[in-house]
Amino acid sequence: MIDLKALRENPRHYKDGASRKGMAVEIDRLLQLDEQKRAAQTRREQLRAEQTRLEKDLGPQLGKLQGDLKKATDAAERAQLQQRIEQLRAAPASLKGQAAELEAVEKRLEPEIAAILLTIPLPPDPDVPVGSSAEQNVERERWDPPGFDASVPFAEQRGFAPRGHAELCRRLGLVDFPRGVKLSGARSYVLTGRGMLLHQAILRYALDTMVHGHGFAAMSAPVLVREEAMVGTGFFPAGREQAYHIPESARGGGSDLFLTGTGEVGLMGLHADEILDEADLPLRYVTVSTCFRREAGAAGKDTAGLYRVHVFDKVEQVVICRADQAESRAWHARMIGYVQGLLRSLGLPHRLLQCCTGDLGVKNADMIDVECWMPGRAVEGAPASGYGETHSASRLYDYQCRRLNTRYRPGGDAGKGPTSFCHSLNNTVAASPRLMIPILEMHQQADGTVRVPEPLRPYMGGIETIG
Repeated sequence: MIDLKALRENPRHYKDGASRKGMAVEIDRLLQLDEQKRAAQTRREQLRAEQTRLEKDLGPQLGKLQGDLKKATDAAERAQLQQRIEQLRAAPASLKGQAAELEAVEKRLEPEIAAILLTIPLPPDPDVPVGSSAEQNVERERWDPPGFDASVPFAEQRGFAPRGHAELCRRLGLVDFPRGVKLSGARSYVLTGRGMLLHQAILRYALDTMVHGHGFAAMSAPVLVREEAMVGTGFFPAGREQAYHIPESARGGGSDLFLTGTGEVGLMGLHADEILDEADLPLRYVTVSTCFRREAGAAGKDTAGLYRVHVFDKVEQVVICRADQAESRAWHARMIGYVQGLLRSLGLPHRLLQCCTGDLGVKNADMIDVECWMPGRAVEGAPASGYGETHSASRLYDYQCRRLNTRYRPGGDAGKGPTSFCHSLNNTVAASPRLMIPILEMHQQADGTVRVPEPLRPYMGGIETIG
């Protein structure tokens, strides 16, 4: 959520930001409603103040008039005094009624204001390239393991044509696709035998890397959450169609629930409506959670294999830090670096893509995608077509924390002084089974076996080769 005060002061900044992201938002309508609400609030406060003043002065004035009434003998004079007494007594009630009407106006305006405010995107940072879609994303850098070049066809370097991961999984008995579909429909699978071991090894290696290698705190993250958590983290309203909805209220429950598409929701929601101690910042959390995505709008895209599925597991890193843009930028680079180190240790070619403004989404000031090279995705004669997204690193500044009301008090003076909204960042560490794709395809051997990357072997009971 953006700062409404900042929007009032510089609406052009937010209009331009929405335009660069290709989003149509009703900023003028919001400002009009906000002005009406603030005018009603100002007038209501004036009326309340006047009511308080009248009530304070009412006793002495009534006492004097009632004394005059007792002394008056003329009928006309007595009628005038009585009328004046009734007017005095009625004045505070009249002001109270007017104030109540204005308060009703404010309450009537609030839902539409809140609804529009939730749709206004965080403006992209000035150094984010302008573009309308992912096709305009810019490659920042790439890395290949020693002795390999992802710009050259796999067969030319390894001496054999690569098999795609789906074929490798079938041949090696790693995934049962037919039974997965039988159980759960399209985009479903069952990991079997060493396929399940490899999946778990990836997750555990990624978790241990973040905890023992980079000092992150391991946390569990609820994957079944209330709507407030989805709204607070910025996944609603824009991404509602991607979430699985559990209508508990229709069954007599208290709140509807939603299955989360990332551990970020649960981790960020932990500190909703809290004031944190600045001395505890930054908070560095990592979780392993099952993720659920409807993949609405992805009909016909990557329907075969493990690339785009409805249910997967993901190791997610989240940082909550002070409200400092330089600190946020530094953490963004650091979190990307952790992922690059992990991918290099697994021998996986990858590249960093700077997402353009049209590919950022509503909540990001900046986003870097990490794409691993997967030989089975490469179109013949075009090796670069083999890159597929495996990670996404987002810098959100105070957008999420403002929605979640997650704050800290600068200076650490508990209970005193103003508070500031924290900044937040997130990045995938490893999502599996998607990350199994480049591992299987890059480490396949000419005889159809797959060499297990050395860092994963301790998590697989020392297995060096699958097949």
